[in-house]
Amino acid sequence: MDPTPQHSPAHAGAAPDGIASLDSSQTLEGEEKKKSDDQAFFMMFNSWGIANTFGAYQTYYESGLLAHESPSNISWIGSIQAFLLLFVGGLITGPIYDAGYLRGLVIAGSVLGVTGMMMTSICKEYWQVVLAQGVLVGCGSGCLLLPSVAVMPQYFTKRRAFATGVGAAGSSLGGVIYPIVFHQLQPRIGFGWATRVIAFIMLGTLMIPILVMRARAFPSTRRPLFDKNILRSVPYDLFSLGEFFGFMGMYIPFYYATSYSISHNIANENISFYLLTLLNVGSIFGRIVPNFFADLTGPLNITFPFILLCSVIAFSWTSVHSLGQMVVFCLFYGCFSGTFVSITGPALATLSNDMSLVGTHMGMSFTFGALGLLVGNPVAGVLLKKGWIAPATFCGTANILAALCILGARVKKAGWNLKVKV
Repeated sequence: MDPTPQHSPAHAGAAPDGIASLDSSQTLEGEEKKKSDDQAFFMMFNSWGIANTFGAYQTYYESGLLAHESPSNISWIGSIQAFLLLFVGGLITGPIYDAGYLRGLVIAGSVLGVTGMMMTSICKEYWQVVLAQGVLVGCGSGCLLLPSVAVMPQYFTKRRAFATGVGAAGSSLGGVIYPIVFHQLQPRIGFGWATRVIAFIMLGTLMIPILVMRARAFPSTRRPLFDKNILRSVPYDLFSLGEFFGFMGMYIPFYYATSYSISHNIANENISFYLLTLLNVGSIFGRIVPNFFADLTGPLNITFPFILLCSVIAFSWTSVHSLGQMVVFCLFYGCFSGTFVSITGPALATLSNDMSLVGTHMGMSFTFGALGLLVGNPVAGVLLKKGWIAPATFCGTANILAALCILGARVKKAGWNLKVKV
């Protein structure tokens, strides 16, 4: 890597879950590329990976620390965390990165995330958990998001979607490891120390990007936070609306699959917990393999069918009555939802009408996704009072609305010819 970053016309912008944009950059040697991927991997491990872990805390809070609160109230904690991850990482930190403060963002994100988890470990009241795990961890994760996605395109000129899919897999692996750590340690050493162990793991893995991460280039001019011209693009507007619906419904099974299994006597509490792990295992596959083909077919051509399959699986949720069926449900839903989350950034880059403002356009669009994340799971918690078919139908409907919006964006962009790469 060059020890002194230079300025470039535009930066990659922010994207959810390790998505990179398509700014031109010079290809480095294979070893340097691997280092860049590793750094992005660990930051995704500790940003979206922590967000993907909240399902384990949701289950514990419902029967433990916050048993006096409704599932909807508890889900607000994770929803606020995910909202701030996407909102801060997609919009707020852009000017800070543009000013050259890459390391500052990485350090700030690490401090806020680790401190938030440490504070969570000593919380006793609902409002304390909201501030610590919801606000502090969410803001810290948002600070980590942009560095992991803005640097990646500077090291890859080919196979960018695949490379960023590998980096984004860190979020799913975090969603596999952290819940298991919490589940295994909480009965043995208590909620406080189980959460502190997670915080120490975060600190150790985040030391790698803190020590070695740097950008090769920064933009020569700061990008604006808002570009009204892009709102005149119908494909962009449709895709952004699809993001809102997609993120509104996407994470409902991640929060409630374990509770569903326990309430229907599909498996005991110990086995049911690992359904969250299976969702994230499926998500690892969904982040890597489809991204490989997205470089060949175009990201929009991949996005629509996968989000449509999410809706089909969501509508079948309440027909699951055995452990085998539940395992299949989690693996497939995790796979298809992981594809939607990881491929959104490259898809938006194809819809941007000005590549020098692609970061701005992504940040604006991700605001819609952040709002969907904020309201989706609490609404599902309220609907749960009417029985499980209500949140399952809500999840499936939100996903199918997202699929229709994305299909509309694809058709408006390139017509009905499926051979067009877009």
